Amino acid sequence: MRSPKDVIRLRQGFQMMSLGRKGDIWMDNKNENRFPLRLDDVTRWKIESWYEKDDCQSRNEFVIKAVNFYADYLAGQVNGVLPMAIQSAIDGRLGMFEDRLARLLYKLTVETDMGISAVLDCIQLNADYLRKLRANSVKNVKATNGLLTFEQKVRYLDNGAEGDDQWQD
Repeated sequence: MRSPKDVIRLRQGFQMMSLGRKGDIWMDNKNENRFPLRLDDVTRWKIESWYEKDDCQSRNEFVIKAVNFYADYLAGQVNGVLPMAIQSAIDGRLGMFEDRLARLLYKLTVETDMGISAVLDCIQLNADYLRKLRANSVKNVKATNGLLTFEQKVRYLDNGAEGDDQWQD
């Protein structure tokens, strides 16, 4: 992290006017602020190769875009915040996922209601039995953290754990 003195020196460096030497690139904007920048040959070649492909009017514009991009990247790392484009894409995908899950849960609920209604039309159950059944189901789901499988329930019933509540063959 930079100290306030470093930031002031950087700002003063941007505002200084100086003559460049061979190999330097000048960064100037509307305020005519210049900043000498020494680059190695490989970095200079990258700028020369890519600035036109990025639809930049000048090498200066390309370097400004690169510095801003990297500064935003660093700011995102420090703050723990995703860049806006990535956050937007994730939000969009999560929204689609949420909508799909909501539709599937609605369909599942309709099918469950149809099944329960069909079973209840065939058999007569009293309110006490239903309360006992609900309490037992809640206990089973809590005990397994919702991971109760059909096979586990069949094994439980085969072992006679339910007592007289089992169906007689």
